[in-house]
Amino acid sequence: MTLAPTSPGAGTTPSGAVLGAEELPAVPPRVLGPAELEDLVRDLAARPEVWAAHARHDTGGRHYVSLFRDAHVDVWLLCWNTVDDTGWHDHDTSSGAVAVTRGAVTESKPRLGGQPEERTAMAGASFSFGPDHIHRMVGAVDGSVSIHAYSPPLWRMGQYSISSDGVMRRWSVSYADELRPLD
Repeated sequence: MTLAPTSPGAGTTPSGAVLGAEELPAVPPRVLGPAELEDLVRDLAARPEVWAAHARHDTGGRHYVSLFRDAHVDVWLLCWNTVDDTGWHDHDTSSGAVAVTRGAVTESKPRLGGQPEERTAMAGASFSFGPDHIHRMVGAVDGSVSIHAYSPPLWRMGQYSISSDGVMRRWSVSYADELRPLD
């Protein structure tokens, strides 16, 4: 794997990737499926010496850092407080996986004609999904941290709003844009 930097920035904007390929487990040089991505985030979650120095909760907003990006996989560290909310979104053509390393995050999936399906993932939990997945994530506990991996790497995402009468609309956004509720 070769390291390719992402957009420049700091705080709540994506910064250049901070890990080299040697700090990741052996990852095949191809697009990975959900189960492989979940193995990757679980492996990284078990090695806080690799990512913990990049976790912050004092930025005045949701803090996230690009840990690694190459032609096949994209890995992020996200820091959560209970006010942090991604809003409804998808990951375009990418599969993904999440490992919660501290605290807890709540994932909601929209349901037509009903309340969203919710699950709270506590520290130590992980889950994965395919490119057809639409969800919303919020910090369930202040000071939470999670590791996310996507393959192929994110370039575009879908951001959704759902009106009070149930109409859903999708906007295409860059992976570098911070996700937020649109409704």
